[in-house]
Amino acid sequence: MNTSGCSADISFKFGCVQTRHASLYEKTGKAETALRFQKETGPALTARRSLNPTRILVLGFLIIIAVGSVLLMLPAATASGKGAPPLTALFTATSAACVTGLVVEDTLSYWSTFGHAVILALIQVGGIGFMTMTTLFSILLGRKITMRERMVISKSLNVDDLSGIIRLTQRVLLGTLVFEGAGAAVLSVVMARDYGVAGGIWRGVFHAVSAFCNAGFDLLGAEGGRYSLMHYAASPAVLVTVMALIVIGGLGFFVWGDIIAAPRRRRLQLHTKLVLATSAVLTFAGAALFLAEEWANPATMGAFPVWQKVLGALFQSVTTRTAGFDALGQAGLTGPSQAVTMLLMFVGGSPGSTAGGLKTTTLAVLLLCALTVVRGRREVSVFRERVSRTLVINAVALLILMAATVFFGSFIIAAGEDVAYSAALYETISAIATVGLSEGITPSLGALSRLTLIVLMFFGRVGIVTFGYAALARGENEPNIRYPEGRIMIG
Repeated sequence: MNTSGCSADISFKFGCVQTRHASLYEKTGKAETALRFQKETGPALTARRSLNPTRILVLGFLIIIAVGSVLLMLPAATASGKGAPPLTALFTATSAACVTGLVVEDTLSYWSTFGHAVILALIQVGGIGFMTMTTLFSILLGRKITMRERMVISKSLNVDDLSGIIRLTQRVLLGTLVFEGAGAAVLSVVMARDYGVAGGIWRGVFHAVSAFCNAGFDLLGAEGGRYSLMHYAASPAVLVTVMALIVIGGLGFFVWGDIIAAPRRRRLQLHTKLVLATSAVLTFAGAALFLAEEWANPATMGAFPVWQKVLGALFQSVTTRTAGFDALGQAGLTGPSQAVTMLLMFVGGSPGSTAGGLKTTTLAVLLLCALTVVRGRREVSVFRERVSRTLVINAVALLILMAATVFFGSFIIAAGEDVAYSAALYETISAIATVGLSEGITPSLGALSRLTLIVLMFFGRVGIVTFGYAALARGENEPNIRYPEGRIMIG
C-alpha cells in the first residue's frame, strides 16, 4: 500500500521512506512509534545514506560468504587436512549461502565433518536470511531492535510495512524449526538404516535443512553412477518428505502467515491466491510433461515401476523449482525434458521465500498482462482484483534483466569452455535461479567460468531478491513534469 506518493516499500530513498513509515504509523494510531522512528532514523538517514537497507543486506551476504570462505580454507574443513584452494572455498561458500547447490567438489568426500557443519550453517543463514538470525539473537539477549533494523528485516522478508515485523520474524523462526525438525525426524529414521544412528541423524538434519532452504546440498556421495537423491529414488518416505520441505520453503513466509490467518479473516490475500494457483499449475503440468517424455527413457525412469515413474516425475517437477536435489540424473534427460527443466528453474519459487528464480507471481503477472492485451482490455485483473501498472512494468523489466543476465553468463561459459551451449545455458540458469541442478560440467569449468557462476549465484540470491526490485521501482524519482505521449508501433 502506498500512502505517501512514494513507490512500494522496496525502495528506500531516505526522506521518502521516513515520511511513508511515519505516516503509516500515525494513521494506525501508533504516533509514539512514528516519533521514535523519526528520532532514530532522521539524522542517520541524512548523514549515512550509504547504509540503506538494500546495501546492508548486500554487505551482510558478502560478509557471510567471506567468513564461510575463510572457514572452508582451514585445514580442518577438508577430509585431506590440507585446506581448500581459495576459489573452491569461495565457490562452495557462495553456493551454500545463496542456497544454490552447485559444487565443484563432492560434498561428502571432499569436506570434513567440520566443513559439512560450516556448509550447513551457511545454508541455514542464507536460507532464512541473516537479519532473521540476527533478530533471533537479539531476542534471546533481550536487546532492543531498532527501527532501522526493522526496516532491514522487512526488506529481507519482502513484506510491505513494519507493522508486526518482529512477530512475523518470530513465526518464521518457529515455523522453520518445526518444519525442519519434522523433516529431519522422518529422514533420520530412514537413513539410520544405511548409515547407523549417528550417521542417519546427522544426514537427516543436514538434508532437512538443505531441502527446506531449497539448497540441494547432500551428504550421500557419488557411487555406481548414483548421486544426490538417486540413492533413494525408490523411497517414497525420503522423496515425499523432501518434496514437502521444498514446497513449504518455496511458498514464502508471507504465504504461511496468510494461510494460518485465513480461517479468522475468511479470505486469502491476492498474493497468496496467485502463489498457490501458479505453483500448483507449474508443479502438476511439469510432472505431466516429464512423465510423458521420460516414461520409456532407459537413462532416467524407463526401468521404474509405474508408481516410481509418477513419483520421479513429480519430484523432478518440484526440485527444479530452485531445490536442486536430483533423483533421476539430469544428464540422461531427453532434450524436451531439459527444456522444461530450464523453464521451471528460470521461474523458481515465490517472493519472500528460500527459493530463487524469476518468481511465480512475476510469471503470473506477465501471463495475465499478455492475456489482457489479447482480450483488448486496458487493465490487468485476477480474482476480481486489479494489478497495478507499476507492478506490470516491474515484472517486464525483471524478466528482461534476468534473461539478459542468463544470455551473457551462458555466452561467457560456452565461449571459454569446451562445452555445448545448451549445457552452459543449463548451468547458468541453475546458478542465477539458485537451483543447483547440473549436467555435471561445473567441476570441470575453468576459473573464469567458476567466477561467472559465483556472480550469478550471488545476483540470484541477493540481487534479484533485494535490490533488483528497488532498482526498478523508482516512482519517487519521477520528474514533476509530464511529457507528451508519442506513438510507437509494435507487434
